[in-house]
Amino acid sequence: MKDIATPTRTKEILQKYGFSFKKSLGQNFLIDPNILHRITETADLTKETGVIEIGPGIGALTEHLARSAGKVIAFEIDQRLLPILADTLSPYPQVKIIHEDVLKADVARIAEEEFADRKDIMVVANLPYYVTTPIIMKLLEDAIPIKGIVVMLQKEVADRLSAQPGSKSYGSLSIAVQYYTKAETAFIVPKTVFMPQPNVDSAVIKLIRREKPPVDVLNESFFFTVTRVSFAQRRKTILNNLTHQLPQGKAGKEQIVQALEQAGIDPSRRGESLSLEEFAALSNALYTAFH
Repeated sequence: MKDIATPTRTKEILQKYGFSFKKSLGQNFLIDPNILHRITETADLTKETGVIEIGPGIGALTEHLARSAGKVIAFEIDQRLLPILADTLSPYPQVKIIHEDVLKADVARIAEEEFADRKDIMVVANLPYYVTTPIIMKLLEDAIPIKGIVVMLQKEVADRLSAQPGSKSYGSLSIAVQYYTKAETAFIVPKTVFMPQPNVDSAVIKLIRREKPPVDVLNESFFFTVTRVSFAQRRKTILNNLTHQLPQGKAGKEQIVQALEQAGIDPSRRGESLSLEEFAALSNALYTAFH
């Protein structure tokens, strides 16, 4: 069985169906089986694993997942790809394609129904670049019982997910992802292995869900609000951002100063210098002051 992900076979499939790429859907198909093999290996799949894939394209990665995992559910938004997938994945009865926008789908319910007999669930995908962040945040926030996520995305976004305090890539997204998971960049993927070629290099990142967050916060959504506003204007101090961005900020400047003091944080520091632990201490102090 010839791999879908070779330049020749990909071209054959696209020609057979007269398929043209839609820029608006961020369609870049992988044409290197070695990369797909590495992605599958990074995800540590077994026949006990259920896999959720997002944006299967013509089935290049799906095929590799089907060979390693017990069952694969793939969400595809582009109706034009459904007949192609029915054809290319016909040798793999353990694959089910769901024609739905993953951002609108009830993924938790679908996972529960489809993977009742599986030991664990992994999300493995070559994500469309334009919706990477919302998809990752949905997967983490929606209480979907996943063990982890292995996804290919823009290298710059991968850098942000695993960034540490003090680096240019570090921001509220890094904090949110590291609150829920242990994040590491597995490997870099050159743009030459895609059709059509994107303008940037990609990276495969591995996120393994934590059993519990590494910090205790009094209110999760308030904690994320505090981290978000702390980076609203990166060049401004933490005090300046909190005062101008928090709803209670202007009237509560005194409480903000006290909360920073209580958390042991110098008000003249910038958000990007604060660790996850410092943000937790700060958000707890602010939450107590304002509620």
